[in-house]
Amino acid sequence: MERLKMNIAKHLKESSSQRSPKKRFFYGTKHISVVIPTLLLASLIGTYLDLYFVGKGIYYFPKRPLPEIFPINIFFTLIGLPLFVGLYIYVCQKVNVWKKAALILLLSLFISIGEKQAETWGLFIHNDSWKHIYSFIGYALYLTFIYVFYRWVKRIRD
Repeated sequence: MERLKMNIAKHLKESSSQRSPKKRFFYGTKHISVVIPTLLLASLIGTYLDLYFVGKGIYYFPKRPLPEIFPINIFFTLIGLPLFVGLYIYVCQKVNVWKKAALILLLSLFISIGEKQAETWGLFIHNDSWKHIYSFIGYALYLTFIYVFYRWVKRIRD
């Protein structure tokens, strides 16, 4: 059987045409070293906040994986939250400062609405003293802190 050879087009040194710029992949090896610590911190903060609030009786997760082991929804803090934060960081890289601020406010609003909806589905129960404005403010602070941490780690790595 005859081996096929592949010709690869190379840019000629004598050519007057411009080289096409290389597109940077969002999760390249250099970027991974910035994103991984951010995702770990986001997951740790989410886990410890859930443990704190569940321990104080502020809210409760009636439907959760491994309820005999974990008092919180470990699926959300270990899988859902890092995926959400990874997407959030990706979008933040594409927008300017004002759009980042609007994104944080909009996401915080949607999350607090999502919490209310999760309560109607029986996935999440707040005690009677909880107001959803607390969720809105808490997530706005959380998302701001996560992005500031991401930028700090990125500055250190660069």
